Amino acid sequence: MRKKLRRFWLVATIKQKILLFTCVVMLIIFFSIFLAVWVVQFSILDFGAILEDNVKCSNFVQSLEEEAELLREYVKGNEETSREAELDDAIGRTYQALSEIPLDYTETGELRYAFTWSILNCYEVYQNKRDSILINRPENPEYVRILYEVYDMQEILLVYGKDLMRETLESGSMEYQRKMSALIHVPMIVVVLGTLLLACMVALAMQMYRTIIMPVMELARASRRIAANDFFIDDVCVENKDELGELVHAYNKMKYATGQYILALEEKRNVLDLLHAKEMEQLEAEKRLEMIKFELLKNQIRPHFLFNTLNVIGGMANLEEAQTTEKMILALSSLFRYNLKTPEAEVLLVQELKVLKDYMYLQQMRFGGRISYSIDCLVDAEKTMVPTFTFQPLVENAIIHGLSPKEEGGRIVVRIWQEGEILTITVADTGVGMTEEELDMLKKRLDGGAGSQIGISNVSHRIYALYPESSVAVFSTKGAGTVFVIKIPQTGGR
Repeated sequence: MRKKLRRFWLVATIKQKILLFTCVVMLIIFFSIFLAVWVVQFSILDFGAILEDNVKCSNFVQSLEEEAELLREYVKGNEETSREAELDDAIGRTYQALSEIPLDYTETGELRYAFTWSILNCYEVYQNKRDSILINRPENPEYVRILYEVYDMQEILLVYGKDLMRETLESGSMEYQRKMSALIHVPMIVVVLGTLLLACMVALAMQMYRTIIMPVMELARASRRIAANDFFIDDVCVENKDELGELVHAYNKMKYATGQYILALEEKRNVLDLLHAKEMEQLEAEKRLEMIKFELLKNQIRPHFLFNTLNVIGGMANLEEAQTTEKMILALSSLFRYNLKTPEAEVLLVQELKVLKDYMYLQQMRFGGRISYSIDCLVDAEKTMVPTFTFQPLVENAIIHGLSPKEEGGRIVVRIWQEGEILTITVADTGVGMTEEELDMLKKRLDGGAGSQIGISNVSHRIYALYPESSVAVFSTKGAGTVFVIKIPQTGGR
């Protein structure tokens, strides 16, 4: 059996090994949660129900005694008005306490049910006679007889109530003892099952260490020696038949092939050293030229490779039905393409708003519900020209310096409108805002000073360069937020 388990472990994939280990850990967690819930249910819910039943019976007996005492005082005629109000309150409390006593045979048992039923029947008769006492006057010939009947029934009800309370206490005590006997065995069960599960988890952890961590450490050690140009080292040996075993096998083959290739290069270098100095210089010049061409080629390939890779990843996300991942990749690809392939100084407003929406989508995926935004465009975005990279740096600044430090986040509002020949753009946030000193420092940076807000300084300089009659202003209040206001002339400003 042990050999079969070892053979299965060596053949299992890394994903299956991690899944098995995770299942054992989750089993331990669920076992602990179940045990905790069971103990809490007993200690709080079950024991609380026993105490609650005792309290209900005790409340009835106490309320009935208080009602009997107040009825006697009322009959004596002392302070009749105040006693009548107190008696009414006592009667109400007694009725309320009686209505709260449980009357479920399966829940209370035979004796408690019988006592409760007797109390209910007796109380109904007692209630009628008590009410007739309260209505009739002492001059009534039947008054005294009914009064003593009421006193007798009060005694009977108190006896029933105390019997019910005693029976409730006894049944609650028996239920508590029964549950406690079960609870006593819990530690032993916890120790046994916990030990088994812990031993299983430790065994799996040791196997993962031997079959995953140790091979990775051997690969890292061999890689460090190869990085020191020591290609002729012993092969890394593992028993795994999983992806890691395939990786080690491929690594050993690559190490051997690279070593042979290095030997061939060394031989070639020795031959080249014998050539004439002039030929060597010429070869070196040609090599440098090839490197320059190669770097130029790489610079041409990088953006194209980046976009193609992002599109491939987006396609894979679509196949795997990961719509959110696909949408994030497409938004990121759009941002990269816009940043790398937009040489114009001005673009249509609709392009800038598209980039802004892609950027805000990524930020909302990052911050979740902490950040929201709105765009209020009151001009024709298909015909309006704005400087390239105008919105994204301002919104990024608002998120980093305004909303991100604020625990609850906030909102960004972008508005574009035109009055006459002046196009006005505002980017407002509800972030932490700035003090007057911080605002003065930011205004100096916008006017040409150095600072951390390189992006918004760049936006300001480009706008002033493109439109000499334009203006960039910033307003902020500590704790309220910040607003950037950009005014750009649409004719005669260039």
